[in-house]
Amino acid sequence: MDGFDRLSLDRRTWLARTTSLFAAGPLACALPTLASAGNDPRGVSLFEPSLSARSAKGIKFSLAAYSYRDLLTGASPALTLDDFVDDCAKFGLQGTELTSYYFPSDVDDAYLVKLRSRCFRSGLDVSGTAVGNDFGFAEGSARQAEIESVHRWIDRALLLGAPVIRIFAGHAKPGDTPEKTHQAIVSAIRECCEYAGSRGIHLALENHGGPTATPDGLLAIAREIDSPWFGINLDTGNFHGDDVYAELAQVADRAINVQVKVAITPSSGVKEPTDYRRLADLLGQANYRGYVVLEYEENEEPRGACERHLESLRDAFDR
Repeated sequence: MDGFDRLSLDRRTWLARTTSLFAAGPLACALPTLASAGNDPRGVSLFEPSLSARSAKGIKFSLAAYSYRDLLTGASPALTLDDFVDDCAKFGLQGTELTSYYFPSDVDDAYLVKLRSRCFRSGLDVSGTAVGNDFGFAEGSARQAEIESVHRWIDRALLLGAPVIRIFAGHAKPGDTPEKTHQAIVSAIRECCEYAGSRGIHLALENHGGPTATPDGLLAIAREIDSPWFGINLDTGNFHGDDVYAELAQVADRAINVQVKVAITPSSGVKEPTDYRRLADLLGQANYRGYVVLEYEENEEPRGACERHLESLRDAFDR
């Protein structure tokens, strides 16, 4: 078994060798614990591959309900979340991301449990959910309302079986200094992470404008959140520097969820198609093992467009 921990094992080989370890006795099967994971927000890999062996193969794919926003909103929505889940199953996905915006305003536990059951019976994980919070408020009722809203969705994520919630940092308020806004954001995320951890839910901060518009701004917040229940939601369409892929690479090792847009817009302002193969390589180098979630924002009819882009995305990752 020399060099065994450097091998990139497929599932069958891993299971066979793990079984033989346990058969050899307790000392032989001593495995890493969470404590050995350091600050890696993604947790523990039982057998860490070498850098040269890392790839993005084996990634699972999901679709964000935000992609169907025009079909799920309005006085008489064309579709329901049930319809969206059915489409995710039809597309052959492993997961579905149930964006909070499209739940009924009077959502209750019974609705959440029923929706979770529909996903399970369709062969789908609930890969995550997403909320629209703003933690840029200083102390007061507005700030507390934002925190309580995230707490509610942590409880709902638990019922849904969603392991991660995409959150936003928020924005500076009139008269507040950048330093004051930064501390407000950090302290609110810390408070929510403490609650999320008590429920076994992860919070993933998205690069979404304002203080998180650049890798440096995002990392300035992320580095201050000392919680195993925190990581980054890497949105591939939300950096706009000279080299978008280099910016994504700066933060990819902290990602616990990835949302893929079909286009990027660098500093030139000229939109260009996302290079899915380059993205797959980038995530492979970061040893990313979470869900890759398509979040479609273009103007084409979304059902056909999402199915087509998901095929292209999976092909690029499977090469």
